[in-house]
Parts: sequence; structure tokens; C-alpha cells
Amino acid sequence: MITLDIYFDPICPWCLIGKTHLDAALKSHGHSPFTPRWHPFQLNPDMPLEGMDRRAYLLAKFGGEEKAYAAYKPVSEHAEAAGLALNLDQIKRTPNTVNAHRVIQWSLIEGAEDALIDLLFKAYFIKGQDIGDPTVLAQKAKEVGLDPEMVLRLLETDNDIDTIKTSDSEARRIGITSVPTFILAGRHVIQGAQGQELWKNVLLDIDQELARQDNT
Repeated sequence: MITLDIYFDPICPWCLIGKTHLDAALKSHGHSPFTPRWHPFQLNPDMPLEGMDRRAYLLAKFGGEEKAYAAYKPVSEHAEAAGLALNLDQIKRTPNTVNAHRVIQWSLIEGAEDALIDLLFKAYFIKGQDIGDPTVLAQKAKEVGLDPEMVLRLLETDNDIDTIKTSDSEARRIGITSVPTFILAGRHVIQGAQGQELWKNVLLDIDQELARQDNT
């Protein structure tokens, strides 16, 4: 299996779009040659832990509603092309994602990180839920087989906060400045929400390379 390191944030719409394209390509291909490894990269590492009002966040980041709309217009267009119906107007708060990343880290024990990430994307971008809210996180954790009461207790502690922050810092140290970023086999970098065709070509190349290796 080939390692596929994926740097992402669950409030990044391009990460959702990129994962959707990758998943569709893998489904079409029929099998996956990848061992995915998900890594945290916080879009807003200095966000207050309680998050902030979405409207205030967009105004502060983009400088006005028109500029915010212009920035998100291509997101909506690409999401629709990927078959996603985002409900961006339903999002009332922009969360700090350190707790979401912590729960994803804990889900690794059950091998449930991929399913949990899908649920967090859906909760935020489709349902408009606050994925910085411990109650929401515990419910999503329960849906993938984790003990929600244990998750709530852990979220009341500092467990793995330093781990997430260190991983985030390491991503920036190696030159990652935006997400999603995919690194194949520790060498080949694919940046951004690339479409299915690119991933299909990557998968075909991998199959051909593996076949050549088997014949040598």
C-alpha cells in the first residue's frame, strides 16, 4: 500500500470538495492502493476556542459581504459540480477546529477517522452545525462507534491539544500553506481540490507501476 498523507481542516470547503473527488475516483477505480493518513492544518489557529459569529468572521476576513460572496462563489460552483449541495447560509458560527481534530485523532483507535471526517463535513457544510461544540462532536463520535461520554470527558481535558498544535506546526514547517494538500509516498505533492480525472490518472499510473514491478 502507498501512503497518502492528507493535510486538511474540517471547516475548509475545498477539503470537502477534494475528498469528494478522491472518493469518487477510488470508487470508480474499484480499489484503493492508498493507506490514508490525515493530518491537522487549522485554517484559523488563533480563533478563540469558543469560535465566533460567522457573519463577523466573514466581514473581518474578507472586508465586506460582497467580497465574502465573491470569495465563496467559486466554492459553491465547484461543490455543485462535485454533486454537493452546501448550505453555507445555515452556518452560524465559525469554530476553532482543535477539538474536532482531537476527536478525529481519537477515532484512529477504531479505524473510524474517514467516516468521522465525512460526518463532520456534512454536519458543518450541510446541516450548519457548530463542530466546535463538544456536544456535537460527541454525537458524531457516537455515530462512528466511539463512546460519547468518554469523548465529552476527554474534551474537558487538555489531552492531545499539544499533539494537534505540534502536527499543525510541522505541516507549516515542511512548507504546507494551504489545504487540502496530498502527499503520495512521501514524495509527490498534489495541492488543492483536484478533480476526479486527475485522481483517475494517478490511480492508473500506480497500477501500471505496480504491474511493472511484478514483472521484474
